[in-house]
Order: sequence, then structure tokens, then C-alpha cells
Amino acid sequence: MSEIVGEVGTRKLFENERVVVWEMRLAPGEKELVHEHKRDYLMVQITGDRVAADFEPGSKGTWSDFAGQRLEGDVYNGNVLFAEKGGIEAAVNVGNEPFYEIIVELKD
Repeated sequence: MSEIVGEVGTRKLFENERVVVWEMRLAPGEKELVHEHKRDYLMVQITGDRVAADFEPGSKGTWSDFAGQRLEGDVYNGNVLFAEKGGIEAAVNVGNEPFYEIIVELKD
């Protein structure tokens, strides 16, 4: 597996009338700042071994059951996960490899 290089964090890659595409990169041990998903979205995992999300109290949508908790799991390269808007979270790389995913927000 090739190493992912670049700045830690999330940056916008693309936007049109239907979608907004974000790129997230986290070095081992790094934590993204808390952010809110305002739209339904897809997460496409590219690389890494383990990742977690710290969900703030008040998280809604798909992640309402985890509000105020941490959800942690293995990374499956190419895995696509659909989530409903409303999650307020911070992504955490709890593994030993750089974590990298693409987030596609679906506009209403």
C-alpha cells in the first residue's frame, strides 16, 4: 500500500449543483475538528487500518444512537457507507496507518 501524503484535515475537492466532494486525510493519532454534516452523504474509505468518530451530544440522522459516544471500527478499503444528515462529529485516526477517505455530500 502506498503512503498517503499531504496535509492532515479535510479540504473541498469539487462542487456542483448536485454534490460537494471532500477529501479527508488523518495521520495516525490525529483528530479532525468537530464538524456537522448538513446533508446526506457517502463516505468512501480509501486507506488506513482503524478509525473512530466522536459524536457530539445532539447528533442526529444515522448517528443519533451514538450521540455523546465514540464509534470505532476497522477500515475496509473501497467501503462505501451512506449516512443521513445531522451527525456532529470529529474523526479520529486510532490506527497505525494514514487514514484517507472521500466524502460526497448529496445536495437537496
